[in-house]
Amino acid sequence: MAVQHARRNGPLALAFNAVVIAFMLAPLLVVCAVAFTPENTLSLPTTRWSLRWFEAVFAHPDFVQSFWNSLWLALASATLATAVAVPAGLALARHRFPGRDALNGLFLSPLVVPHLVLGVALLRLFGLVGGTGSFGWLVLAHALVIAPYVLRLVLAALVGFDRSVEQAAEALGAGPMTVFCRITLPMILPGVSGGWLLAFINSFDEVTMSIFVTAPSTVTLPVRMYMYATESIDPMMAAVSALMVAVTALAMVVLDRLVGLDRVLVGKA
Repeated sequence: MAVQHARRNGPLALAFNAVVIAFMLAPLLVVCAVAFTPENTLSLPTTRWSLRWFEAVFAHPDFVQSFWNSLWLALASATLATAVAVPAGLALARHRFPGRDALNGLFLSPLVVPHLVLGVALLRLFGLVGGTGSFGWLVLAHALVIAPYVLRLVLAALVGFDRSVEQAAEALGAGPMTVFCRITLPMILPGVSGGWLLAFINSFDEVTMSIFVTAPSTVTLPVRMYMYATESIDPMMAAVSALMVAVTALAMVVLDRLVGLDRVLVGKA
C-alpha cells in the first residue's frame, strides 16, 4: 500500500504565515526593546541599553505589591477553578443526565460573556453581599472566569479514557476515592496540570473584569498598569510589560512541556 505524504505548505503560504507572526509579535518586541532604553521617554531606536527602568519597577512599592497580589490571586483562583472543574468534567464526560448540555453551557459561558459585563455584574453582586474589596471574593470572581479553561482540558483528557483499569481496581476492592487518587487522576494529570497553568496565565493577565472588583488593597498588576498609564506614560510601563511577557512566556513553555500547546489549541489530549 502506497504511503501518502502530507502536502507541505507552498512558498506563498509560508510567507503569509511569516507575515502574520511578525505582525503579532512586532508590538511585543518593540515594547521589550523600549524597556531597555535609558531615556525618559518611549523612544526607538536607542544607541544605549540600560536596566534603569527595571530597577525603577522593583523600587516602586505599588508595582511590587500589585505583583504579589496578582501572583497569589492567580495561584488561589487557578487551584479553586481546578478543584471545581475536575469533578465537573468527570460528571459531564461519563454520565448522561437531564440538563447535562445546559450545565456544560453554563460552565463554559464565561468564555462567551464579555468580561466587561461580568465585571459590572460581579460588582453589583459583591455590593449586595458585602464582599466588595475582599480578596476571597476576588478569588471567586477570577475562578469563575478561568474555570472553563480547566474544564476544556479535563474533558479533552477524558476523551478515549480507558476505564478498564478503574474497573479492575474496583474489582480488587479499591474504593472510589482510592481509584480516583491512584488511577484516574494520574492518568489525566497532564490535562489537569495544563488546565491549571492555562488558568493561572489568564488570571494573572486579567484586567477588564478586575478593574470593577478590586479594592485599593487588592489591586492587581494589570490594573495597576492601567491606572499608571492614565497618569503618565514612560519606559517603566514598558519594563513592567516586558516582565509580564517574560512570566507569560515562561508559563507557556511549561504548559507546552506538560501537555503540548497543540493539544490546548485544538482541545484534544
